[in-house]
Amino acid sequence: MSLTILGGKGFVLGEYVNQFYHHAIGNITSVNGREDYSVYSEDILYGISTLHNFHVFTDPYLDIETNLTTLVKVLENWKQYQDKTGKKGCFNFLSSWSCYGAGHEPPVSETADCRPSGFYISTKFCAENLLRAYCIAHGFNCRILRMANIVGPDPKVSKQKNQLQYNIGLLAQNKDVELFGDGLFFRDFLHVRDASRAIETVLCKGVVNDVFNIGNGWPGYYYKDILEYAKEKLESSGSIVFREATEFQKKVPVASFYMDVSKLCALGFTSQYTGKALFDTLIPTQEK
Repeated sequence: MSLTILGGKGFVLGEYVNQFYHHAIGNITSVNGREDYSVYSEDILYGISTLHNFHVFTDPYLDIETNLTTLVKVLENWKQYQDKTGKKGCFNFLSSWSCYGAGHEPPVSETADCRPSGFYISTKFCAENLLRAYCIAHGFNCRILRMANIVGPDPKVSKQKNQLQYNIGLLAQNKDVELFGDGLFFRDFLHVRDASRAIETVLCKGVVNDVFNIGNGWPGYYYKDILEYAKEKLESSGSIVFREATEFQKKVPVASFYMDVSKLCALGFTSQYTGKALFDTLIPTQEK
């Protein structure tokens, strides 16, 4: 394996680089800087992406340019590298659990139909299909890694990105948290360090031209219960304020969700952060 990493300065792949760069220094050829779309090796680990569905209101071209146009630029550079060197590698693409969309009974396996809703996630699923089509046309290999909700210490947390940590941060400041709807839903949360290890497992052991769910495969707790747990641990004076969901939130729904990760576990992966120990890593007063 000889990797060019694109998106290696971000939350998930930044952690991957931190964990695996030194032991795999012969394998990681390049961690590209922002807007460096060159390819320096036969294998690609690709994580360039927008992060939420709300750009449709402010810049409807951003998801298309970032998730589709940039991908094709990199694919063309990858083809040129392989044609020049004669080395055949694999394009490892970080996608999202949200591609599955609504209407599935969890746990959701890799064979489930994808029904994405929302502008951002529709472009992510389109990117998966573009990648597959490109590799079929040129005889190349790829893997698609559908990531769960990745959590953990994130300096660029926001309302749209890593919302759970953002809300816990508000409680840590004794501020109120707005929760739209009743909070009675659950998600497949995976710690970023576990996500990094899962990625490495798939890159080293996963068959090519396949899809892999990257998650805990565990329903966990209702979202409101996680916030109430954090509020109690923090002894926060902030309140959890329930609001009616907006019309947009109602139109882009995904009910309670977690993934079937049996394929990932069969490769030897096990999570290190589960249960309340996972959420403790997001609480500022806890040891990380």
